[in-house]
Amino acid sequence: MADTSAHHPVQPPIPATVGDIMRPPLSTVEPNDHVAAAAYLMKHADASALVILDPRTGLPAGIVTSTDIAHAVADGRDLNEARIHNLMTTHPVVIDQATSIIDAAKTMTGGHFRHLPVVGDAGLIGMVDITDVCRALLNIDLSAQTASGTAPPQ
Repeated sequence: MADTSAHHPVQPPIPATVGDIMRPPLSTVEPNDHVAAAAYLMKHADASALVILDPRTGLPAGIVTSTDIAHAVADGRDLNEARIHNLMTTHPVVIDQATSIIDAAKTMTGGHFRHLPVVGDAGLIGMVDITDVCRALLNIDLSAQTASGTAPPQ
């Protein structure tokens, strides 16, 4: 019997839900924190967004992104004086870990979001960004093309 493993490489499992690809929430900030502190946290946590939690519910009350900070710099704001509450987007759209990758992509493109906080019963449990979703979708596309016998685009 011939070894067929060379002809049929094992594909990694395709992520089906946001729970499969989300990252744990690395850092959160408070509304009265300085924007400079948020920029420092983002740099050292290799994050492009931070969540502001509602202290009563543990749910996201806001989000501040590297784009928000870049806009503040471009507007000439002093990041040592500006506060998170001056820049953050309040009431961010959130998803749960059972949300499909496709639905997350639709939410992101429909709302022009690059980050989505992931919530569960206990509040914030993770974050997905556009890169996470694109990687998951590319894995799905490449797997589907390979399964159908067509070569992926070069």
